[in-house]
Amino acid sequence: MADEFARLDKLVRDQSRKDPVCRLLMTVPGVGAVIAMTFRAAIDDPKRFRSSKSVGACFGLTPRRYQSGETDRVSSITKAGDASVRTALYEAAHVMLVRSSRWTPLKAWAMRVAARRGAKRAKIALARKLAVILHRMWMDGTEFKAA
Repeated sequence: MADEFARLDKLVRDQSRKDPVCRLLMTVPGVGAVIAMTFRAAIDDPKRFRSSKSVGACFGLTPRRYQSGETDRVSSITKAGDASVRTALYEAAHVMLVRSSRWTPLKAWAMRVAARRGAKRAKIALARKLAVILHRMWMDGTEFKAA
């Protein structure tokens, strides 16, 4: 089973290296081959989104709201859309915050959010922001610039 996993992992890495969009997405710290392939497969055509801001909502990374009369509660995320993409973006945010030693303005922003609101909320916010950034990079064809 380990041999089969290694073979499939190598296949995914090889396919992501051949794909120019995946190579572009992998310039973001924390985004690897699997995350880039997952995001690319879920979006498929980036032009179907009028705005990059709506990508986070498509994958359920926006706060859930309950409004009725004078009541207005904001709770956890909506969890709408593709769960595998939401998980992949959350993993990328986790890697960027915890495992990446390179400081970027994006990581600094997420660390400030973590200090104010907690690590889980910071990772969700960073995942939503990563979805927007990845979509905009794909649309423009620009690489991620750390500074």
